[in-house]
Amino acid sequence: MSLLAVVLVKSEELAPLIMPPLAFAGIAVAVFLTLALVSWSFRDVANRHSDKTGGDKPHGAGH
Repeated sequence: MSLLAVVLVKSEELAPLIMPPLAFAGIAVAVFLTLALVSWSFRDVANRHSDKTGGDKPHGAGH
């Protein structure tokens, strides 16, 4: 290797992470579980309010 290549390799260091990689994965899992819980909590909202929208009454539209 040339002297320039050796100097460049020695001068470039990886930036340190602010926390371990598994902590990033744990945060991602926690965020996705929270989003899944919020989605699951709204699973039957349309059927609960079908009396206001006329959900069970046939209206002759062919559907």
